[in-house]
Amino acid sequence: MCGRFATSKSLDLLEEEFSLVDVPARELPPNWNTAPTQEVYVMTEGPKIEIMRWGLIPSWAKSDFVSAHTINARSESVHEKPSFRQAFKSRRCFIPADGYYEWATELGRFPSKHPFFIHRADSRALAMAGVYENGTVAIITKEATGSLAEIHHRMPLFLPNSEWKRWLDPQLSDESALRTIISEGLSPEQAHLVADPVSTRVNKIANNGAELILPIELGEQETLL
Repeated sequence: MCGRFATSKSLDLLEEEFSLVDVPARELPPNWNTAPTQEVYVMTEGPKIEIMRWGLIPSWAKSDFVSAHTINARSESVHEKPSFRQAFKSRRCFIPADGYYEWATELGRFPSKHPFFIHRADSRALAMAGVYENGTVAIITKEATGSLAEIHHRMPLFLPNSEWKRWLDPQLSDESALRTIISEGLSPEQAHLVADPVSTRVNKIANNGAELILPIELGEQETLL
C-alpha cells in the first residue's frame, strides 16, 4: 500500500513539469510527511491541478470517515469495489509527489518495518494514478515488481505518458479499455524509481521536514524524537 508521501514542489514547478493548463489560487505548504485525511494536489483532465483530501469517500457513504481501506484502491479490483467503481468509470486522476514512503516487510532482504523513500532518480515529480469523488481521492496500487518487491509487495500504479490523456478523459468509461491501460503500468525500472532507506523519524506523523527524505545507512542509530 501507499500510506505516506512527500510533496514539496511549488505550483510553478508542477505547472512546468506536467504542462498544466490550470492551477488553484491557493498553494499548499510543503509537506514531507503527507498522511491520509490531509489535503493533497490532484491532477485531473486538462491537465489541471485541484486540491482534495486523501482518502476517498464515495457519494453513498453515511459519514465522512476515512478508513485505511479507502486511501488506496487495488488495481486488480478498483473496477468492481463499491467504494471505487463509480469513480473509476469517469473520475480518474494522478497525485503528484516528490516520492512516497514504504516500510519493508519481513518477506524482503531488509530489516522489517524500516522506512524507505521511493522517488525518481532525476528528482522529477511522481504521478501516482488514482480515482476521486466529492473532493476526496485514493491512490491506485499494484503488485510490486523488480527491486521494489524486495521492500514491499505493493506499489503505486505509474502509467506511461502515452496513456495519460486517455486515463484523465472522463468520457472514457469502457471497463475493458481502462483495464488495458492499467495493465500497462510501469515497472520500477521503467518509472526510473530508486529507493533510499531513511530515518524512522518519518514513522511519527508529527515529524515533518526535508530531513525525512535524506538517505541514511542502514543500521545507523536513530530516534523518533
